[in-house]
This record gives sequence, C-alpha cells and structure tokens, in this order.
Amino acid sequence: MNEMIEQVAEKLRARGFEVTCCATRDEAKARVLKVAEGAATIGQGGSMTLKEIGVVEALTALGKAPARASAVDLFLLSANALLLDGRIVNIDGNGNRVSASINGPKKVLYVVGRNKLVDGGLDDALARIKRCACPPNARRLGKTTPCATGVCADCNVPGRMCNVTVVFDRKPTGIAAEVVLVDEELGY
Repeated sequence: MNEMIEQVAEKLRARGFEVTCCATRDEAKARVLKVAEGAATIGQGGSMTLKEIGVVEALTALGKAPARASAVDLFLLSANALLLDGRIVNIDGNGNRVSASINGPKKVLYVVGRNKLVDGGLDDALARIKRCACPPNARRLGKTTPCATGVCADCNVPGRMCNVTVVFDRKPTGIAAEVVLVDEELGY
C-alpha cells in the first residue's frame, strides 16, 4: 500500500473518520457495495470516481439506484482533494453535494483515489482542484466557464463551478462518515 495512503489514513482516523484502505478499484467497489447492503436509500454526488469504479451501475443492478438527495441512509461521493494531514476539501457549484456530506444522511462514504492526495496546505489543495478537477468537470458538464478551457480565471460568470468550498477539519457531529482510500488514480 502506498505510504502516503497509510499516512493520511491515520490522520483521518485521528479526525474521527472511519477509514478503509483498498489497493484496487475492485476492492473499493466491494467495500461500497458492502456498506450499501444495509441502506434502504442511497444518494450520490456527481462523482467520476464512483463512475470509474463501477459502483453506480452495480447498485442500479441491485435495485438501489442512487439519487441526488441528502435525506438518505447512505450518501456516496468523492473528494476534490485530501490533504496529508487528513483534511478533506470539496468545491461545489450549487452546494448540493457538499451540503449532503455535512448534514442529512445517516452515513457518508467518500471514495478517494491516490491522485487526490495533496502534500501541502489548503492553498495547495485549492490549486489542485482548480487545475485538475474543475477543467474536466466543466467540460463534462458542458460549461462555458474559463475553466472549461483548462485555465482558472476566478471568473464571475453564470455557471461558475467554484461557488461553495468546504474544508472538513473533522468528521461532522451526528453522522457516520467513512473514507475509502484507493491506491489507484480515480476521478479528477
């Protein structure tokens, strides 16, 4: 297992998160499906990581099609960046994904590939998000913002993707939260 993954796993545990380390996307998918067994309702944030590991299709095949909602038993998402000190950083356009990760679901399950680990501080995490996550997401969503061209311009235009930034210093009170760390590059 990647040394950085082990390091961040310990930091996340110290911040109140349950952590599962997986060597492959198949192991991560199996973990998500295991956690989903007990959930009557499942929500998800728009996550390429979840799509890449095949979990959305697998849940649909089991009759547990994910919906975008916060009042669910289980909410699935990824992180835009995960600092080695264990802080999780997400940026959102309208806040639905980040709000559901803070309050509402009984359990939140992050699936995070090693490419999202950031050795540095919050400014490094934000730079990673604006360099690596926002441009492909803007293109995927058909946005015409400057980041769709691959250049963050701190725009002030309709359709801007960077409207809400959330930094998890610790697991939010009142919800169960698990981070599945995957020793593969997944998502943006």
